[in-house]
Amino acid sequence: MADWNTRLEVKLGDATITPISTFTPTFNVPHTVIHSIEADNVGYVRQPFTFTFTMGVPAVASAVADLTELATNGKEFSIAVAEKKGTDWAFKSIKFARCVVTSASPSNVVIDGVPQASFNCLALSVGLEA
Repeated sequence: MADWNTRLEVKLGDATITPISTFTPTFNVPHTVIHSIEADNVGYVRQPFTFTFTMGVPAVASAVADLTELATNGKEFSIAVAEKKGTDWAFKSIKFARCVVTSASPSNVVIDGVPQASFNCLALSVGLEA
């Protein structure tokens, strides 16, 4: 059986705001094809990449309020992998830095389980550490 000893967390500086329940990234690197008078498709121009993601966080304590405050004030945060113990994962951390919230969707109150709030975000800096 797998030993799940890591999790994604929203961090503001060194402080953890909340763990992330769901994370759905979208990475886009647009290219524009270059044509000439002599030939079609002679090359391409790479446009800047965009990295957006949707994250679900448990709507408990002040986590959703803290993220909503970050969104309304336009403050940046980061996403990091928190490793609790062991070395069974390929990366020590995956960092999405300079993240901002672009929209939020709080959840309905549920009778059983923890309600989830959904945040659409973008990252201005993406990095990997081996």
